[in-house]
Amino acid sequence: MNSSKNLNKMIKISLLAAIAVVLMYFDFPIIPAFPWLKIDLSEVPALMGGFAYGPITGGIIVILKVFLRFLIKGTETGFVGETANIIIGLALVVPAAWLYNRNKSKKTAIVGMVIGALVMQVLGIVANAFFLLPAYGMNLEGAALLNYIFLGLVPFNGVKALIVCIATYLLYKRVSRAIFKVDSKFESKKREVA
Repeated sequence: MNSSKNLNKMIKISLLAAIAVVLMYFDFPIIPAFPWLKIDLSEVPALMGGFAYGPITGGIIVILKVFLRFLIKGTETGFVGETANIIIGLALVVPAAWLYNRNKSKKTAIVGMVIGALVMQVLGIVANAFFLLPAYGMNLEGAALLNYIFLGLVPFNGVKALIVCIATYLLYKRVSRAIFKVDSKFESKKREVA
């Protein structure tokens, strides 16, 4: 019984990771001055997985989607873009899923996503300033760095978090009924017959 439950969970996690990979192909820039900052909705399946199965699962989906995309497409940024995607994805998904799973309610889902968005902003700034930009060969300092952070990075991550969180909020209940809760409904029907 337990092994079939684990297999079922692994299939659902794989499905969410596959959907996330597909969503990564639909990316678009929103700030003309910084065209490399592109939004995609691939964190939505990761956040759903995190809400359903916990923060570790959400984090695994974030890492899996980046790894699978790399296997399919390779890297165009010397792994800097992939690293950024993982850092930002984990920063949003893990705190949100952790808070939601402590007490599952609409309120904790919203609070979790707000906290995740704030962690995403802070980690995004720190990672870009001290690691990602230098690794990409962009040694911005002083006004240029502040300009990039406050006119590019902060609005970009804010809009991305907002879109991902709203999409997750609107879709999660429907998806959880259709995918994540199928087993419990099925088991309760079987018990009634027995």
